Amino acid sequence: MTFQKSSSTSSIFHMLILWFVIVLFCADGLRAEMGTTPNLKHIVIGRCYSYITLVCPNSSYDCEEIWREFEEAVMRKSRCNVKIKDYKRMFHATPQTLTCGKLLFWSKTRELMHSYAAVTRRFWTLEDTLVGYMFNDLIWCGQEEKDRGFDFNSCPDWSTCVNHPVYSLWRQASQNFAAAACGNITVLLNGSIENAFNRKSMFGGVELDSLNPRMVDHVNIKVVANLEGPFLESCTQGSIVDLINVLQTRGFRWTCTDSDLTLMILQCIRNPQQFSCLPCANSLLHRQRLHL
Repeated sequence: MTFQKSSSTSSIFHMLILWFVIVLFCADGLRAEMGTTPNLKHIVIGRCYSYITLVCPNSSYDCEEIWREFEEAVMRKSRCNVKIKDYKRMFHATPQTLTCGKLLFWSKTRELMHSYAAVTRRFWTLEDTLVGYMFNDLIWCGQEEKDRGFDFNSCPDWSTCVNHPVYSLWRQASQNFAAAACGNITVLLNGSIENAFNRKSMFGGVELDSLNPRMVDHVNIKVVANLEGPFLESCTQGSIVDLINVLQTRGFRWTCTDSDLTLMILQCIRNPQQFSCLPCANSLLHRQRLHL
């Protein structure tokens, strides 16, 4: 009996070691996949041509020049020291005029934000600009030593770099996007997390400070929580109140809602069995039966 127990324990021990080795191997594989996006040059230039051909056919950009300026900005500095100013020539090659009253800002609501923009068709996000379109969801960094090309094996985390090459580009793009805002703008924030308005986020730390109260008429805040909760923040509690105070101090006019019907319908489309969605679903089914 004792021997069997020892044998069983030994088997479990070996299984745990095997599992640990597999986890380490997979983790190494994941880390390796977090290097510069494969075929980065072809993707960026291809997206540029797609943008000027299909998205904004009236625009005129030199896609090859944009790539050259981008590549030079990343290559001429060490991988953790690509500053915002290093992208100056690239951004100079990508000027863009944005339409007043259409800009949509967001923080921690990415998936819902894109659905909202697609359905309403009246908003522009940062990802709809040329730079945002070209570099969305891509990763890049140079080798440890500058002028050695891109590193396709591994790139450092944003938190480990003083001037991360990806962060520096998005920071400048976000600043430009906000500085161009005029008319009414909309901000979509997550009411199911603490600190929905976070001064360390791209919106709270970069875009908000770049908005011009002389150009922006109203800041329309939309707080949306998950249908199942938790319901942590709203227009009258949490960090949203801090955001409103910042806006008032800077002279912005604002509105705030935490019960936007369109946003709720979009959430219900993805999860129609949620209890809060049932009255709406039953109403639609009743209308459908009346027309049959």
